[in-house]
Amino acid sequence: MDKVNIIKVGGKIVEDPAALEQFLQDFAKISGHKLLVHGGGTLATELAEKLGIENKMTEGRRITDAETLKIVTMVYGGLINKNIVARLQAKNINALGLTGADLNLIRSGKRPVKEIDYGYVGDVQEVQGDVIADLLKLGIVPVLAPITHDKKGQLLNTNADTIAAETAKALAGFFEVHLIYCFEKKGVLMNPEDENSLISEIDSALFKEYVEQGIIQGGMIPKLQNAFDAIRCGVKDVTITKAQDILLGRGSKIIQ
Repeated sequence: MDKVNIIKVGGKIVEDPAALEQFLQDFAKISGHKLLVHGGGTLATELAEKLGIENKMTEGRRITDAETLKIVTMVYGGLINKNIVARLQAKNINALGLTGADLNLIRSGKRPVKEIDYGYVGDVQEVQGDVIADLLKLGIVPVLAPITHDKKGQLLNTNADTIAAETAKALAGFFEVHLIYCFEKKGVLMNPEDENSLISEIDSALFKEYVEQGIIQGGMIPKLQNAFDAIRCGVKDVTITKAQDILLGRGSKIIQ
């Protein structure tokens, strides 16, 4: 079975031009089938402020009202996505920038209102793995922005980590899938302030223990939940690593 590398790059790398350029140079060197999922960083927040649109956050997550949805669609699906595509084309990578609405790739449902109304935020319900597989087999490198749709005409802001995991799961029937989350840290750290405190391997029991002890917290919890879910659904392996290390095989390996 052919192999595919699915790389998700975090927001802080995307918003730093030098870091993004280095990352894309390394990404271009990855051989075989590959797919890139990108986040948005603070660029949407900065643009909203310039336009006088209030940024509403709760527990580190963005509340996406109708005006904010316009901003994230422009920034994620437009500015960031097409900038990445253009830079990859300059490196002879035949990239194709896509949102979940394009080719009906990723359908989501609007998150139900419970304690918090997140607005136009989508929870992934279906990924067209066969369509993405066909693109990959044509030598195309999809670049996915964190925008999906409900197939009723509504765009939805959607977590990029989740898009990467759900895409990996959908491709597991077509390829040997390797999922890599990369950001500005070396991986999952015992101490977020100490780069030398890398946890090199994490299984589900250790994950539970570290969450209970408060060692793993915040946004790393849903990232790891996505990783374990992907492995349970047939993804070969998941790595969380530093963007500069994607060619070196370093980082935190997530195992069953």
